[in-house]
Amino acid sequence: MTPEEKARVEIDRMLEQCGWVVQDKGGANLSAGRGVAVREVSMRAGHGETDYLLFVDGKAIGTLEAKPEGFTLTGAEIQSRKYSYGAPPGVPVWKNPLAFRYESTGV
Repeated sequence: MTPEEKARVEIDRMLEQCGWVVQDKGGANLSAGRGVAVREVSMRAGHGETDYLLFVDGKAIGTLEAKPEGFTLTGAEIQSRKYSYGAPPGVPVWKNPLAFRYESTGV
């Protein structure tokens, strides 16, 4: 397991402890809970793939970028900003750009 995969395992656990329903993009059910975190979502063309796209009440509200332990999170801010402006076409959003951008190592 890579350091980033280890971080994602811990981030999944922390999200679930906070009440988020964590799902893979292929079988995502945005009605599974009030807050749903969908893993590895391809954003609009040119905006990359976020580690988690966060939904509240079925609408995208933010992103979460996972990095390995020891990574300086300020280095991921530009990446997160790009995601916030790239909600996938057809995905309902609370606001554009997305209101919340998080970076975490799971520590």
